Amino acid sequence: MLTTLLDLSLVIIAFGLIIFFHELGHFLAARWAGIRVIAFALGFGPAVASYRKGMGFRRGSSGAEYDRCLAEERAAGMSPTEYRLNYLPFGGYVKMLGQDDMDPRYVSTARDSYQSCKPWKRMVVISAGVVANLIIAATLFIIVFSLGLPTEPAKVGSIAPGSAASKAVASNASALGVTVPGLRPGDVIRTIRGKPATSFQDLVLASAMARPGAAIDLTVERAGVSAPLAFSMTPETSAISGMLELGIGPAYSTRVREFEPSERNLALWKAGTKRAGLTGIEPGMRLASVGPSVDEQTPATSAQDIADAIRAAGGKPITLAFAGADAQRILFVTIEPRGELEEADLDPDPKSVRIFEHIAGLAPVMIVALDPPEPPKQGLEPGDVFARLGATEYPSVPQGIAEIQSHKQRIIPVVVERAQGEGYTTRVSLSPRVTKAGVIGFTLGDTRHSSTLVALPPERLRPLSGETGEFVVPPAGAAIVRPGTRILQVNGAAVANFGEVRNAIVDAARAALPGDGDLQPPRATAITLTVSPSLEMEPGVPVPMETVTLTLSPDDVARIAALSWEPRFAIGEFFEMEETILKADNPLHAVGMGTAETHRWMMMTYATFVRLFEGSVKVEHLKGPVGIAHIGTVVASQGTLRLLFFLALVSVNLAVVNFLPLPIVDGGQFLFLVFEQIRGKPVPIAFQNLATLAGLALIGCMFLIVTFNDIRGLF
Repeated sequence: MLTTLLDLSLVIIAFGLIIFFHELGHFLAARWAGIRVIAFALGFGPAVASYRKGMGFRRGSSGAEYDRCLAEERAAGMSPTEYRLNYLPFGGYVKMLGQDDMDPRYVSTARDSYQSCKPWKRMVVISAGVVANLIIAATLFIIVFSLGLPTEPAKVGSIAPGSAASKAVASNASALGVTVPGLRPGDVIRTIRGKPATSFQDLVLASAMARPGAAIDLTVERAGVSAPLAFSMTPETSAISGMLELGIGPAYSTRVREFEPSERNLALWKAGTKRAGLTGIEPGMRLASVGPSVDEQTPATSAQDIADAIRAAGGKPITLAFAGADAQRILFVTIEPRGELEEADLDPDPKSVRIFEHIAGLAPVMIVALDPPEPPKQGLEPGDVFARLGATEYPSVPQGIAEIQSHKQRIIPVVVERAQGEGYTTRVSLSPRVTKAGVIGFTLGDTRHSSTLVALPPERLRPLSGETGEFVVPPAGAAIVRPGTRILQVNGAAVANFGEVRNAIVDAARAALPGDGDLQPPRATAITLTVSPSLEMEPGVPVPMETVTLTLSPDDVARIAALSWEPRFAIGEFFEMEETILKADNPLHAVGMGTAETHRWMMMTYATFVRLFEGSVKVEHLKGPVGIAHIGTVVASQGTLRLLFFLALVSVNLAVVNFLPLPIVDGGQFLFLVFEQIRGKPVPIAFQNLATLAGLALIGCMFLIVTFNDIRGLF
C-alpha cells in the first residue's frame, strides 16, 4: 500500500512537471511578445501559496495585496506576475492581461495587453504550450531510447480461437509449403503495413486504430520457413474489450512471475500452482529445461516450450526443470497434459464469439471449482455440480455463464448435486442473487477430470477451425437427448471421466483416417456409446443403461483426429512476458527515434478521435485524469524508464488535446486568431461566447463520462 502511494505521488509530481512545461511555453512566449502576464498557475481553484517578485512568498494569493499597493502607489519594484500553486493539482494556466478563454469579453486596451499584440505573435503565444509539450515528449523519448526501453517483442505467444489471426492464410503460403492457416505461437512479426515492428504494442495499436473493415498487412518470420510469410487480416471487435484486435497474445519468457507479497496472494499462488500441477515453483524462478523425463531435458528458451513439449509427447506426462533465483537449486515437476478439445462459437452474432469447448458436440458440465482461489458464496460449496441453473439443466460452462448473465440483478433458481459419500449425491436447492456484473460468486470449473457427465449438445455451433464460418448440427445432437447423461463406455471400453471419453473418440477418429500414402479422404465412422441418465440413485441400486450411436462425418473425423494436447494451465498465469530492449545505436539515432516516436503518437492520438466518430473506438476506452493516474501508478511500479516513456505519451496527448479546434483550448483560440489575421478584426464577441459555452459543455460532459468510467474501472 505504501509503495502504491509513493508511486501515485511520483506520478502526480511528474504530471505537474508536464503541465508546468506546457504553461512555461505560454509564459515565455508571452514575455517574448511583450504581453503582461498576470498569473502563472499550476492547478485550478484557490491558491495554496504564491510568489511575487518584490513581495516574496505568501500563503494564498497575493493579488489583493498587490492591488492595494498599486492603488497606494507603493508597487514600485513589484512584479505584475504572480506565480501560484492551486489546490486542484490537475491542469494549470497562464493568465495574460486582456485574455480569458472562459470569458471573451475580458479585454484590455493597455499597450502590453493581449489584444494590443499583433495576431501572428498571439498565434505564437497560443501554440507555444503545445510546442513545449512536443519538445518535452521528444526529449523524454530520446532519453528513454538512449538508455534502452524494456518492452514486449513483436512476437506471437498465443492465438485466440476463431480470431482473424487464427483464420488468415498467407498470400505466399503455397509457395513456401505452409498448409495450415493462421499465425502460430513463436512467429515473429517483422513489418506492419510496410513499417518495421519494434514491439508488441505496435501490433495492438495498429489493430485498435485500423479503419473498420480495413485489413492490416503483416510480414511474419516463422522457424523452418525459408522466407517471411505475407498476411493480410482484418481486425475484429473483441467481445471482451470492445476494441478492434487480431486475436494475438504476447509471448512469455521462462521467468516465473512475481507478485506483491501478502498472505492472500501467497494463498492464491499455492492454490493455483497446485491446480496446475506446478507445486513447489516460486516467484522469480526460471524454466531451465523441458523433456519427457528428468534424464532427457532440452534447454528452454520461452514458456511456449512447455506447450510444444506437451504436443510432442503425444499425451504422456512431461518433466519441467525450474532453476531457483540463485541458480543453485533445481526443482523438477512432472505435469499431466490435457487433451485438446474442439472449439466452436455458440453466438449467432457474427461480431462476437462465445467459445464452446467440446468433442463432437459433447461437453462437460459446469461445477464450482474443487480448489478455488476464492471461496464460493451464497450457499455454494466446492465440487457442487449444477443440475439446474435457471431454465438450463446440467449446463456446460458457456451455457451456464449465459444463463447467469441473463439474470443480472435478479434471483436465479439453482439446484446442485452435492457429494455426500462414496458414490452418493444429494440435491440442494439454492436461490443466489446475480450481481450487476453478472456473477453469483464462485470459480468456474467443469466435470472434465471428475466424471463422464455431459451437457445437452447445442442445437447448432460454428466450428472455429472451419473455413466456411457456417453453423452446423453437432454429431452428438442425435445421440445425447437428455442433459446430464453419463457416458459409461465408448466402443465397449469403460471410461472414468470426460478426458477418457475425449481420448477414446479421438482414437476412433484417427482409426478412420486413410493409411500412409493413401490419398483417399477420411471415411465416416460410427462410435458406440453406452450411456446412463443422471439420476439421484440410492447406493446399491443398479444404474439403467442404454446404447446410442455417435456418427462422425468425414469432416468431423479430420477435425477430431487433428486434436493434440495442451497444458492444464494458461502460460500467462505463471510466467512473465518476454522482454526486449529498444535502444538507439548512438545519440543521433536516439534523436531520430525520439522524433519519430513523437510524430507517431501524435498521429495516433488524432486517429483515436477519428475512430471515436467512426465507432471502432468507444468513449469508455478513453481515459481521464483518474484513469491516467491509475495507469501511471501501475507503470511507475515497473521502473523509471517505463514511467518516462508513459509521461512522454501523456505529454504528446496533452499537446494534441490542447490543439483540438475547440474554443476553450489552444486550438480553438488559434483558429480565432487565424480569422483575425485574415479579416483584420477579431471574431465577434457574441460568436465567441456561444462557441465557448458549446466547447465548455462538450468538454465538461466528456470529462464527467471518462471520470465516471475511470472510477468504475477501479472496482
